[in-house]
Formats: sequence, structure tokens, C-alpha cells
Amino acid sequence: MQEILNRIDWQKQELLPVIVQDVTNNEVLMMAYMDKEALELSLQTGIAHYFSRSKQRIWKKGESSGHIQTIHSFNIDCDNDTLLIKVTQEGVACHTGRRSCFFTELKSGDVQTEVEVNTDAMYGVIDTLYHTIQERKNADPSTSWTAKLFSKGENTILKKVIEESGEFTFAFKDNDEAEMIYEAADLTYHMLVALAYKNISPDRIKQELARRFDISGIAEKNSRES
Repeated sequence: MQEILNRIDWQKQELLPVIVQDVTNNEVLMMAYMDKEALELSLQTGIAHYFSRSKQRIWKKGESSGHIQTIHSFNIDCDNDTLLIKVTQEGVACHTGRRSCFFTELKSGDVQTEVEVNTDAMYGVIDTLYHTIQERKNADPSTSWTAKLFSKGENTILKKVIEESGEFTFAFKDNDEAEMIYEAADLTYHMLVALAYKNISPDRIKQELARRFDISGIAEKNSRES
């Protein structure tokens, strides 16, 4: 295994670009990255594992959706720094529910393929909302509130986070349950916009919360102050 891994020129970069094709018709499904551990897992299991730059962790393709990729071949390019794999794709490759991630024509911006699978339930509302926010980063500010926030910049986004935090606090103080839910939703949305502005996936928040499960809250606080 080590001999195979050493065929990659890891000196150029720690993350290996990976082009993913359908084994039956050579359709390009997606592009992702593998670090050395992800490549080793992929070689060992025959199932695609990647390193997510947004989540900052290894993820098994289809771990949430069940849309795994069974790998049939690994081919390295002439510079030993880019990988081409051919796979059997279960379900769809794109988180949007489309067969391929390459569905938008660059010049016109036209979407060329339809959604095949509703992925909202698979990924959960937080992840789905985060992806939607990311997709609207460069949209015309007149088309959505999200695009407008991004166009205004980080100061406007932070003001909204503070504003929604205050409104939630007042709803809590007034013991207004319906208003608390409404303002908590507003606060969550604007926090996700702030995270998206910095390209921080909510998965990293989940990882941090999971890390704290076996740590006393007092110990955690003390460790940060020391």
C-alpha cells in the first residue's frame, strides 16, 4: 500500500485533486480532493473517500445520503499530482440532487439538468440551508436577501447577527414561545450566512460539539482560559 501511495507527488500539495467519472459512459460526475489517508481508505475499501476542505475532515461519499461511489479504477496523470477515478454511482453525485455537479453553463448561467432526487431530508435543514446560502454568494443582490447580505459585506452580516441575538433575548425575557422560535430561526439563518462568508461548514460546529460530549463544561471553559 505504501508503495502505491508514494506514486503520488505529495510534495506539490497535501490534497490530491480527483476527477470522478461514471464507469459506464465516462460522464464527469464531480471533482473532489483526497489526502493520503482518504486515498488509502479508498484503495482499501473500493468506496470513494474524500477530504472535505469545508468540513476539514475525511468524508465517505454518501455517508449522509447513501449515494456511495464504488471505485472501478484509479489512474494518475503524467505529473503524478491529479487522480482520475471511474465509479459506479449510487443515486446522484451532487448534493443538489442532480446526477452531476457540472450542471450550470458558465456564460449564460443556465441550469442544464433537472433535480433527480430531493436531498433535503437526507442532509437535514441546516446543511441544506448552508448549501443554498453558498450558492447565492455571487448572485444578483436584487434577487435574494442572502445575495444582498453578501454584497453588503461582513459588517452588515455581523450587525444582523447582533440584531437577531437581541431580538431572541427580548422574546426569551417576555416568555413568548412563538416569538422565541421565530427569532431563533432568524438568528440561525444569519449565523449560517456569517459562517458561509468565511467558508466554515456547519459540520465543523457539529464536530466541535461532539468533541465536548465527554468534557465537563467547567473543564472546557478552564482549558480555554489557561
